[in-house]
Amino acid sequence: MRGIILVVLAAVFWGISGGIADILMDKGWSPLVISFYRGAVGLLLFAGWWLAGRKKKAAFTPRMMIFSVLAGAGVAGNFTFYFFAIEASSIAVAATLMYTAPIFVLLVSFLLKIENSSWFKWACILSVLFGIVLLTGAYDTANLSGGVYGTAAGLGAGISYALFIFGFKKATAIGEPKTIVSIAFLTFCLILLPLNDTTEVTNSITSGDAGWFILLGLIGAGISFIIYVIGMRSTAPSTASMVAMAEPVTASLFGVLLLGDTLTIIQLAGMVVILFTITVLSVKQSDN
Repeated sequence: MRGIILVVLAAVFWGISGGIADILMDKGWSPLVISFYRGAVGLLLFAGWWLAGRKKKAAFTPRMMIFSVLAGAGVAGNFTFYFFAIEASSIAVAATLMYTAPIFVLLVSFLLKIENSSWFKWACILSVLFGIVLLTGAYDTANLSGGVYGTAAGLGAGISYALFIFGFKKATAIGEPKTIVSIAFLTFCLILLPLNDTTEVTNSITSGDAGWFILLGLIGAGISFIIYVIGMRSTAPSTASMVAMAEPVTASLFGVLLLGDTLTIIQLAGMVVILFTITVLSVKQSDN
């Protein structure tokens, strides 16, 4: 039970981080600098966590390093595309599109012949595509929610999330999670720092909004990832897949109740279709 509570809490924190990012964007900060500070503050906590719990010399094998770096690239793309999607559409749309990640994992598995296809899996893929059409309004291209740019960014966040899942899963089969998370977020910072405007990075941490940036990093990366890793030690993958849906639900509620976002009945239907399908697919895959 403790593990489930920690995973749910981590997902809720991730959902709230989308709302904080939206607030910062309304204040004029770019999605790139917001994404960078979310990961940079998290890295400081991960480094402290790694140093505090180190009892023996960590083993850095080439395979673990490669997959950790891959996970870092995935989380860099995930955070950044997610915030661009929020800027172009809304938190609810962006968060739901991001959770299409298992579908991309499934498609890649088919292409690489890692997994056999089945009617059930293709039905899930079609169901998610149907949900995306309803959620984004793709059936009426003139009124596409967030436009092509916002939809592409949301799906980009999902693809990046899939890359993170793949890299993290492979790395944790070899090494210690806290070491892997630290390497992943160091990679994250090394990728995003050159992409940011140096002046904006400097101004953001010395501005009156510095507290928001720090809070975003604390709950959106540092604390949330630490409690997620701890919670996963005693939580079945199928259970974690279900309770992780607290993130898009929290993000949507934050946007609607606190930021004034609105969703049509058709968009809500699309969200339900996507989240329900992804939950069923994730549970089925975890049980196999």
